[in-house]
Amino acid sequence: MNRLTLCLSRAIARVTEAALGPYQAAVVRIGFAATWLLFLLREYPHRLELYGPDSPWSFDLAQQLTADNHAFTALLASDSRAFFEVCYFLAVLSAALLLVGWRTRATSLLFMVGVLSLQNRSVFVGDGGDNVLHLMSFYLVFTRCGQVWSLDARRAARASTARARGERAAPDRAGPALWAVSGVVLLVAALTGRTGGGWLVPAVLWATWAGAGLWWAAGRRARTPEPRILLDVIANILHNGALFVIMAEACLIYATAGWYKIQGSRWQDGTAVYYPLHLDYFSPWPALADLLSANGTLVMLVTYGTVIVQVAFPFTLFNRRVKNVLLAAMMTEHAVIAVVLGLPFFSLAMIAADSVFLPTSFLRRLGGWAARARDRVVRRPGPRLPGQRLPGADEQPRVGFGA
Repeated sequence: MNRLTLCLSRAIARVTEAALGPYQAAVVRIGFAATWLLFLLREYPHRLELYGPDSPWSFDLAQQLTADNHAFTALLASDSRAFFEVCYFLAVLSAALLLVGWRTRATSLLFMVGVLSLQNRSVFVGDGGDNVLHLMSFYLVFTRCGQVWSLDARRAARASTARARGERAAPDRAGPALWAVSGVVLLVAALTGRTGGGWLVPAVLWATWAGAGLWWAAGRRARTPEPRILLDVIANILHNGALFVIMAEACLIYATAGWYKIQGSRWQDGTAVYYPLHLDYFSPWPALADLLSANGTLVMLVTYGTVIVQVAFPFTLFNRRVKNVLLAAMMTEHAVIAVVLGLPFFSLAMIAADSVFLPTSFLRRLGGWAARARDRVVRRPGPRLPGQRLPGADEQPRVGFGA
């Protein structure tokens, strides 16, 4: 009984004392922000036909659908082109800012609003990866995904260095300004009744806005550290819970896909991969598709291999080495799908979701390589003292709820 109590207390302490998986959360943030940004930039010439006033899915049809399913979209607040252009620009801007990790708490909310607004405006636009992006944009709001590999982490490290030297850190003006502007926007939307439909997303926006205000007040006005510690514990619990949900969602996607494939006769006889290679819509490189489909043994191995990997992956999480092998196989498969079938954004979304399972040691080495490559490109590295380490790989500054 004492051993059980000890294990339970250790588990509770682990969940509440720190935000687990900071590198995994960062790479998921970067992956989905890059996927959405590249998609918006590629479809910029066609934005009006996809999501805007010229869409075949008209403004009235979108209003009727959202009235039934209560889906959130800010684009139904007005049918003017100017309003749509502003919303599209903000969606691009939020994806770029989330990619570099600037004010990740605020930009993750704006990123979620942009994704949901555009996708729920025209529900028939997408290739499967949009569903993953739809879900992950909501989960990212609850993560502390700016602890590493972000401008937030750099700002926090500089403030910590200044405090260690006894210097006074520069006052934060951008954070209160973002909080005030977002509060005005939320208040105007509530008073005019244009909250985008449904209650969940507005409730999350208001709760996060209030939490950011409490965080600032606890850090600046509280006489004791207990309020800040309590908010830090709540933020850690939300982060760890959201990261667990992201992992569970990825496992559920692969498990359901694999078990549904098993029931298909084409997957059972090993010929399922052959058919999409000969569809015009999925053949950007017909010669390459013909080359791959000409070998019947290769088609059979890829067909069976896909089913085996997808069904087995959730069970391999209990074995790190096997999990890493299957993870590399799935990422490679999605990269091949991006090239051979012409589905780059679907593949990028799935690779970003898979990245949550990447080992921390690999991600830290990857961060070190990126930091050294950045230093070589940006500036010539000066002489290094014996034992001195390059920055960027192992820094894990703690970032507050308002970051």
